[in-house]
Amino acid sequence: MAVSRRKFLTTTGGLALAAGLPMPALAQDRSIRHFWWGNPERDRRTFEVIEVFEKNHPGISVSGETIGWGDYWTKMATQTAGRNMADLVQMDYRFLFEYVRRGALQELDPFIGNGLDLSNFDEGPLQGGMVDGKLYALNIGSNSQVFVYNETIFEEAGVDVDVIDWTWEQFADVCKTITEATDGKVKGSDDCSVVLEVCEVWIRQNGSSFFGPDGDVTVSPDIIADYWQFWRDLRDAGVLRSADKSLDANLPMSDVGIVAGDTAISNFWSNQIVGVQALMQDPVGAAMVPHRQGGDPGQFIKPSMFMSLTRDSEDTEAAIMYMNDWINNPEETKILGLERGIPANPDVRAALAPDFTPAEKVSVDYFNAIQDKVGPLPPPEPKGAGEVRDAFIRAGTNVVLGDIEPQQAAERFVDDAQAIIDRAR
Repeated sequence: MAVSRRKFLTTTGGLALAAGLPMPALAQDRSIRHFWWGNPERDRRTFEVIEVFEKNHPGISVSGETIGWGDYWTKMATQTAGRNMADLVQMDYRFLFEYVRRGALQELDPFIGNGLDLSNFDEGPLQGGMVDGKLYALNIGSNSQVFVYNETIFEEAGVDVDVIDWTWEQFADVCKTITEATDGKVKGSDDCSVVLEVCEVWIRQNGSSFFGPDGDVTVSPDIIADYWQFWRDLRDAGVLRSADKSLDANLPMSDVGIVAGDTAISNFWSNQIVGVQALMQDPVGAAMVPHRQGGDPGQFIKPSMFMSLTRDSEDTEAAIMYMNDWINNPEETKILGLERGIPANPDVRAALAPDFTPAEKVSVDYFNAIQDKVGPLPPPEPKGAGEVRDAFIRAGTNVVLGDIEPQQAAERFVDDAQAIIDRAR
């Protein structure tokens, strides 16, 4: 006779209590949590992977938690302070050192060869997840910055430029061409005045870096002022998205200019090309962040994101099992595709290639095209970098609104940024 789990527990428990015997050891259901910043396409794929994992590992349930990038780090900080972090979190290179220094992440080295198989993993991507020679973050995709553009609008406007080798001057001309060709219905580009990640490319192109090796702010205010002045000139020319839609650096993907149909060009990371295309009908293309004529390479190839094991994980065995499947299980890697970046497992890349969607092919072709046009990966940013980014957004916002001149804003911002870093130490 079949006995339900509930009846079995009730019966054996009653007998044990009646006889004064110890309760029998019964297998308990196990559960882990996975927290990531997402978008509709990423969320869809991740929840599908969770279903596959649960099917392949009966008895282990995975709770998926997702939120947009803009709110992710606020929630992460709250969970960290409350010692209620998910077992596995999506981690960014920008904040990796900060969370390791907080003691919020567990070292992964003890699990290598003991549940976590990295025998067929590219060495470079592994290095990006190390802090002080120890692995704390597993690369789940590599990428670089990209200016995604609407191919249909480019063609209809007669734009003919090499978007892998174009300059800032050519970018400005393209913005003007598109705005004129559409009678202003579609502006050339989003305004990147409050986007620190694009400004950092500009800084590197000018032979500098935002942070020095010791974590101090080393960039000259003049370089940042020139960046803000460039975008101000394009605003004055009327070829950028309106100011009221340009002051949020953390817009949902569905609200960014190219997806909303307001602009022909928007800035993203290359792993987001697939997600952008999923929200659009017109085909998209991929352009490098424009170059400075005669300048240094500004872009770099970075881990698009990591998966990290947190100090609050209680079932590390199940968590590592989940992490391992993400990079090695063909059924799961096929679902993930390239949405989070280029996989670091060459077998996975080879297996995915025949089934690339047009957007995935754009992503891979772009990644291959920029290999000899990028600079070295910068050191991880110091503690307090997230607050510095917020300060940049505030300063850039004031410039866009016309409340302050670019030079004065840049000087104040650099002073504020250094003060933030000093305070965070």
